[in-house]
Amino acid sequence: MPVQRYASVIRLRGELEAEYRALHAAAWPEVLATLKRAHIGNYSIFLRDGLLFSYLEYTGEDYAADTALIAECPVTRDWWARTDPCQHPGHRGAAGEGGPPA
Repeated sequence: MPVQRYASVIRLRGELEAEYRALHAAAWPEVLATLKRAHIGNYSIFLRDGLLFSYLEYTGEDYAADTALIAECPVTRDWWARTDPCQHPGHRGAAGEGGPPA
């Protein structure tokens, strides 16, 4: 299966940058393991000028099913409950450009 690459951009809430950085400096092992089970690798997030640019490589056969697997993980949902408030809601890129939430 060829590698599929996905990227997204979202604005970080400046007042929560330290919290966001601290969370990602110690990413939860179960979240990382779930990404691996979903055939996602080389997941990187870059911050520049208040924008989060995320990039990942997908090597599975069914992206929709694998991202659903991620969304079903209670630990990942708890992770998102902590990281999502650090981001401005709304635009995550054009159709087909998104990936799992950061």
